[in-house]
Amino acid sequence: MRTMSEFRRTKIVATLGPASESLEILDQLVASGVNVVRLNFSHGTADEHRQRAEKIRAAAAKHKVCVGILADMQGPKIRCGKFKQGKTVLEPGQSFILDASLDLDAGDDERVGLTYKELVKDVTTGDRLLLNDGLIVMDVTEIRGPEIHCKVILGGELSNNKGVNRAGGGLSADALTEKDKEDIKTACAIGVDYIAISFPCDGNDMNHARSLVEAEGSRAGLVAKVERAEAVLDDNLKSIMESSDAVMVARGDLGVEIGDAAVPPMQKKILRMASKYNCPVIVATQMMESMVNNPIPTRAEVNDVANAVLDGTDAIMLSGETAAGNYPVEAVEAMHRTCIEAEKQPVMPSATTRDPRYPPHSGDECIARLAMEVTHTMPIKAIAAFTQSGNTALYMSRHLSRVPIYALTPLGTTAGRVTLYRNVIPKPIRGDYGPKDAQRATRDAFSVMLYDELVTENDQVVMTFGTPMGTAGSTNTLKIVHADSVFGDN
Repeated sequence: MRTMSEFRRTKIVATLGPASESLEILDQLVASGVNVVRLNFSHGTADEHRQRAEKIRAAAAKHKVCVGILADMQGPKIRCGKFKQGKTVLEPGQSFILDASLDLDAGDDERVGLTYKELVKDVTTGDRLLLNDGLIVMDVTEIRGPEIHCKVILGGELSNNKGVNRAGGGLSADALTEKDKEDIKTACAIGVDYIAISFPCDGNDMNHARSLVEAEGSRAGLVAKVERAEAVLDDNLKSIMESSDAVMVARGDLGVEIGDAAVPPMQKKILRMASKYNCPVIVATQMMESMVNNPIPTRAEVNDVANAVLDGTDAIMLSGETAAGNYPVEAVEAMHRTCIEAEKQPVMPSATTRDPRYPPHSGDECIARLAMEVTHTMPIKAIAAFTQSGNTALYMSRHLSRVPIYALTPLGTTAGRVTLYRNVIPKPIRGDYGPKDAQRATRDAFSVMLYDELVTENDQVVMTFGTPMGTAGSTNTLKIVHADSVFGDN
């Protein structure tokens, strides 16, 4: 298992699939440093997702760590149907028809069906369509009833069930399909920590999803996958961040809709903007894609991961690399060592640390900021934040710092939530502290940190908690503690 001396601040999300669902591989993934696992509801059955969740919890318990679970909804992914021969090969200049009236299994060299029948109403002559993540490009030449007649611009092999996007976005499909609504119920029953919503246009889509989650009695956090052109418009992006618990830069479909060259600056914009809204960010898609087939990443992939870390992302995600690749454990290890090296570079407090334009919104956020200020002026080795909701740890994690933040909580749901936060170590603790138990809580906190070997008995730590203890949102106390003052009477 990783030693805490190799503590990594950036979190790693790994997608589970056929290549990583065995107990042996899951055990190795946890030992290699996976913080959150992703259940991809675009594939698999409810029972398969339940079994994977049970296995990852068992592996996490074996290693005495918290591993979060993220359920990723499929969303309104528009796809072509299937071909009688399994595929067709399209040549530049040829005509091809997307036929909403065609049976989904009846595609041939001239036409193919569509899963989203309303696409006919969403497009017009002159629109550009991108299939198979942009590898196939077609221009719409005519709409004839249920048929979208196209001219192939960039050809190639088109096989079953490939995605269809319109350049520039603007498709009217709702963010939540009937399948998603049923899958949300399944995810809530499994007890996942996060649910990712695909293709939201704005905060209204996220609010709708939250109402469905709350109706199931779940406290799962919501992750907005930013992948529509409409979603990156300033007002829409703002409303998404205000309505979500985290955002994902889903670079696959986003790149198809806004153009691949526009993705890197948009990724940086999202990371900067998220800091203002206390919104954690996951950077995803093809981060180490070559490791599906190769045991080491390319230099470009290492650069991609390192740049996301240097820009202050909370988490980086592996998709096919761990779900279906030949080297799932090696992919996690490659990400880990890349993060460790990138995190050695100098960091500065984030813009929210002292910027008067972004004042704290609550007492616990004010305490969190003061705690981070102390770490920049005194030799503090760690922060111990007693928290019920996880908010104090979230506010602290928004500030780029080398000082590890312990989120000490009696609630399993909160421990799972903070697994996604940069620089935060979730630690379940007892929940029976009374109003006069601050000294006992201090001892327990130090015991946890000493066990991890991130602090010694010669170090100082910052502690934050609420009085009385055990009430969400009541963090109102900060103190600087030296280990000798806690254990000196032994």
